[in-house]
Amino acid sequence: QVQLVESGGGLVQAGGSLRLSCAFSGRTFSVYAMGWFRQAPGKEREFVAAISRSGSSTYYADSVQGRSTISRDDVKNTVALQMNSLKPEDTGVYYCASRLGRAARLGEYDYGYWGQGTQVTVSS
Repeated sequence: QVQLVESGGGLVQAGGSLRLSCAFSGRTFSVYAMGWFRQAPGKEREFVAAISRSGSSTYYADSVQGRSTISRDDVKNTVALQMNSLKPEDTGVYYCASRLGRAARLGEYDYGYWGQGTQVTVSS
């Protein structure tokens, strides 16, 4: 059973930065592609970023492209999301997700395991 635990959320002023981390356990991390999603109050969950199993391919939502970087550490079994130049519209609960397979995907239904989420609040 895969377990995902997010950390690193918090309250930050607009223009600031946060680094979210997700700890993976229970299976072999290196065979899973990973993704980050977020859900703002009153809105559906949306894709933020994804990284392939090898780490060679990354994908970003247009809304965070150029401001965020997803990375993975197959020694520590973690995936991180570095977010810079944060905006109030980045506020939401951020979820880490994993899918068994090589390729990263943008759809939440492609991911079989999810963390509990970490709250990010960006004040204006």
